[in-house]
Amino acid sequence: MRQRWYNLLFAHWRMDPAALRGAIPPGLELDTFDGSAWLGVVPFGMSGICLRHTVPLPWISRFLELNVRTYVLAGGRPGVYFFSLDAANPLAVRVARTWFKLPYFDAAMSMREAPGGWIEYESRRTHRGAPPASFRGRYRGVGEPRRSQAGSLAYFLTERYCLYTAAHGALYRGDIYHDPWALQAAEAEIQENTMAAAQGFTLPPEPPVLHFAPSIDTIEWALRKA
Repeated sequence: MRQRWYNLLFAHWRMDPAALRGAIPPGLELDTFDGSAWLGVVPFGMSGICLRHTVPLPWISRFLELNVRTYVLAGGRPGVYFFSLDAANPLAVRVARTWFKLPYFDAAMSMREAPGGWIEYESRRTHRGAPPASFRGRYRGVGEPRRSQAGSLAYFLTERYCLYTAAHGALYRGDIYHDPWALQAAEAEIQENTMAAAQGFTLPPEPPVLHFAPSIDTIEWALRKA
């Protein structure tokens, strides 16, 4: 598939590895940086979504998404593990749950570009039978975009080129390609955030590490067994 991701906020909290280790499936190893695990809450928009060599279809090619994630290894290869992915397109949710075996949930979501470069973002989970989860706040990038250096925390948190998921006792990997991230430092005012709590995680009182990316074009491959 081809996709464009835009107006991304990477909000990451330093976590005790013991708090996350039991929540990832067998076959995955929790990836840590300086001895700490990291939990990310990432709101953004998606556009231009289509299978390669096809054109985007208007009813599924553009919607908002907000994911809760951590970082893992399988066979030494780093990747992303998603605890939840909320999206504002019911058809996309069903396709992703079936095709990519990912924990997508229906949500009512909005994004608005406000004066001063602020992105105002709201999400409220509406998925039947799922734990309630919501996010409300605003964020923006500050300073010039820069590519992160290998070995830095920003590189660890964002330069991930595959995802892992599990279904029916099997572990799967989906490969992703994009250019290296051009990240800005970010500031955010978060009024409500129960995304992690919905997964049973308690965020620490320390403020999150924040990064912003205006947009990036990506290519995704079908899942295969890891």
